[in-house]
Amino acid sequence: MALRLAADFDLRKDVLPGLRAAAGARGGGAGILENNYESLRVLNVERNGNIIYTYKDDKGNVFFGLFDCHTRQNEHLYTFEKDLQVVSCSVNRERTLLAASLVQSTKEGRRNELQPGSKCLTLLVEIHPVNNVKVLKAVDSYIWVQFLHPHVESNPLPENHLLLISEEKYIEQFHIQVIQEDGNGVVIKNSGHLPRERVAEDFVWAQWDTSEQRLYYVELKKSRSILKCIQFYADENFNLMFEAPLDIALSDSGFNLVNFGCTDLQDQEKFSEHPTLCVFTNHTGSLCVCYSPKLDSWEQITYSVFYFHKGHSKTFTAALGSADSRVTKGITFLNLGNNEVVDMLPHGPLQSLSGSLILDWCSGRLYRADLNRSYLLEFLWDARLDWEKMAVLHCVLSCRQDTRFLEAKIIQWISENISACHSFDLIQEFIIASSYWSIYPETGNMDKLLPYSSVLTWNTEIPGITLVTEEIALPLMRVHSFKGYWEKLHSNLEYVKYSEPHSHYSNSVVRRQWHSLISEEKTGKRRSMAYVRNILDNAIKVISKLEARHLEPRLTPLFQEEDNHQRLLVGLMVSELKDHLLRHLRGVEKKRIEQMVLDYISKQLDLICQILEASWRKHNLHPWIFHFNRRASAAEFAVFHIMTRILEATHSLFLPLPPGFHTLHTVLGVRCLPLHNLLHYIDNGVLLLTETAVTRLMKDLDNTEKSEKLKFSIIVRLPPLIGQKICRLWDHPMSSNIISRNHVKRLLQDYKKQPRSSVIDKSSYSVEFLPLNYFTGILTDIESSSRALNAFEGHDNVDAKFVEEAALKHTTVLLGL
Repeated sequence: MALRLAADFDLRKDVLPGLRAAAGARGGGAGILENNYESLRVLNVERNGNIIYTYKDDKGNVFFGLFDCHTRQNEHLYTFEKDLQVVSCSVNRERTLLAASLVQSTKEGRRNELQPGSKCLTLLVEIHPVNNVKVLKAVDSYIWVQFLHPHVESNPLPENHLLLISEEKYIEQFHIQVIQEDGNGVVIKNSGHLPRERVAEDFVWAQWDTSEQRLYYVELKKSRSILKCIQFYADENFNLMFEAPLDIALSDSGFNLVNFGCTDLQDQEKFSEHPTLCVFTNHTGSLCVCYSPKLDSWEQITYSVFYFHKGHSKTFTAALGSADSRVTKGITFLNLGNNEVVDMLPHGPLQSLSGSLILDWCSGRLYRADLNRSYLLEFLWDARLDWEKMAVLHCVLSCRQDTRFLEAKIIQWISENISACHSFDLIQEFIIASSYWSIYPETGNMDKLLPYSSVLTWNTEIPGITLVTEEIALPLMRVHSFKGYWEKLHSNLEYVKYSEPHSHYSNSVVRRQWHSLISEEKTGKRRSMAYVRNILDNAIKVISKLEARHLEPRLTPLFQEEDNHQRLLVGLMVSELKDHLLRHLRGVEKKRIEQMVLDYISKQLDLICQILEASWRKHNLHPWIFHFNRRASAAEFAVFHIMTRILEATHSLFLPLPPGFHTLHTVLGVRCLPLHNLLHYIDNGVLLLTETAVTRLMKDLDNTEKSEKLKFSIIVRLPPLIGQKICRLWDHPMSSNIISRNHVKRLLQDYKKQPRSSVIDKSSYSVEFLPLNYFTGILTDIESSSRALNAFEGHDNVDAKFVEEAALKHTTVLLGL
């Protein structure tokens, strides 16, 4: 299974043994519990993680206990000496007050133990020490109770706040002041009159968020469902935070509570007869509502997710396939939170709690849920369809634990399936998706600012699944001052309102600016040095961050040269991406955005380095590969192929490459490819001739006919500035010829013809060849006048005499002399 559940708490293991031992110590024996084994059940999970449970003895007395999730110890809270059924229970933060609602026992022959005319009794009990019991409600409708657990420093709190949720569709808040008596004893102040107020009414659905102390509920107004949220604070204040229309069908006759504990009153057989509705949030300001209507057919399931912080909803319809499908209890929406756990989900009702916790009411087990990484990796290897590969790849990358291990496994999979995908490029998708997931938790709406996939739109049909995306109305905020989560949600909503339709970052601007800089370099022109220095400083920051990620020595010979072209590309990307995020993330600090940009770009470079390192390690190559004077092995062919695929993947997206990548790729290309293929790769831009690579080639190769042909073919394809440098490294008539041609071109480009004497001094020339002598004389005059004006400086002793000698040698070669 892709989902794994690890038990954090088990009622039968963590509570039952202690109760048996306590019963034995009192002389009652274990049988006092064995006869009422099934009465032991969980009632509630409080904000601090403590679990409240109940059980009965053989006399029917009701016991309340608490399991401390931190000390993993059990504590007896209270005993109600009547045979009644518990509906709901909650304990305040200090464990001094217990609220409980109880109803008449279902056993036949029992007389009414409650007050005459009442069905449900709601009590408030002093339990530190056990003292007074106050009746809060004695009514014919069921009542659920929940203490507020605010995050405050003071301990104990002078006032407690208790929510009462009625089956009559209203919610009240009681304010309970307490005072200390007789040392540590706590009693209720003015217990005869407890202030209370109506919080909500006429609702058909409500959910309690115990972690954030929020109440979500749905009202029906003119047959429209309106979602509302109330935020409770440490004092007695609370605010209605927002209202949002929900395009779902809820019945006015229905009544459903989420996360208000569990009671036997809920008929589990009717679990799938009601719509399923859950609200999920996280710290980035997201607000999601998950909804599944009543199941009318077991042939397919429909569910919707309303992404209010993004302004759209997605409705999925999935075919179940076989008639014996395990989906017989409806849909359960789970919050997986951060991210590792049973091979099968429990059959009973589940409650999704904060921190990736899931409570199975029937078994009394509390699970921590995560994606099963081992299963997902196995699924990745077995996937045959492209949409399966993409879906599982993103699931694996969303597991943010031990990312280095997961990325290594994905790279291994990619290297074995490099050509097995037709709808998208595996390397592209891995780089884009992994980079996105690496900074996804930083802020909301990241999916609208950065690409999360290399595929802009998925047009291939997925069998058995349909998806409909619709725009939805944004929540209407009811307050004007925001902090914490609400500030981020408000920022997300403002972004949706005023953002540009297509605000995804792309490297199109970087592409234009980079080509402009390279063009300026070729023509000898360059914009202000301060601008270029700033760009290169950006690249230094990225590469420093990249080196900090990789502490072990590298196998691949990268980062051994400046590679200014790639550094310019990296620096430009930093500048453009920073401007892009600053433009759209107005509520985020500039420093934080700069850090996000450095993390994002260094992550992309790091992924490319990881792919290369993995390929290098797999084929057992060594850094001495950085030479031309050896034949290529099969392993080197394989690495060259991977590097070519990396280049293809990054080229269309215009992503930067690690400095030294092109040099290494060219070295392998020279060793792996026949000359005509090599030149074809160079002419089509697959292999980029770097100064480092060509310098190494000139030094490593001898002057055999084959090597000369290769060298000359390379030199004539070099940019002029690099070509001039490289020619001086090759002591050969060909290079002398090229140097001479460049020298003559440079001298004559501004030459203006002047009258010259027709008499030539033959004594100054070594050869009596009038055209050459005349031309050499012109060059000598230009050089002399240029030096006189300080406008010309010699280049490595290249002058008219050098040109004359080169011309004669070239002619001699051509004539076969």
